[in-house]
Amino acid sequence: MNGPSYRFRLERVRALRERREEQAKQEFATALQARQRCQDEVTTLVGQMESARHAQLDAAADGLGAHQSYLERLERAHDVALQELARHDAELTERRIALMKASQDLEALERLKEKGLDDHNREAARAEQNMLDEIAGNGHWRRAA
Repeated sequence: MNGPSYRFRLERVRALRERREEQAKQEFATALQARQRCQDEVTTLVGQMESARHAQLDAAADGLGAHQSYLERLERAHDVALQELARHDAELTERRIALMKASQDLEALERLKEKGLDDHNREAARAEQNMLDEIAGNGHWRRAA
């Protein structure tokens, strides 16, 4: 006996949540890349500041002012880059939370869908068994009569 196939009533909602999870994954990956680029910039600036400090120590007294100005510009750029890195860290945390929520929402609907399919299969098996029992019972009554 083949009854009607199972149709999950919330399939459109599940598909929407699946798309939302994919979007959250993409946004998280983008935020992670932006944070890494910022971290690379901070690392580069730290290296440049170290080089500038060493060069300043080696510089003659007449070039000391120019080296000091350059070092101060690097330090300001470093401070700005650190602030930007903190902003990227905060955005990455937001994206991670959004991704976790989207994944949890989708997982809840997937579990509901599985439970519905299990219920459907159990009911179909019960109906089929009832039909087989009825056929067997009818055969028994015909032979007895």
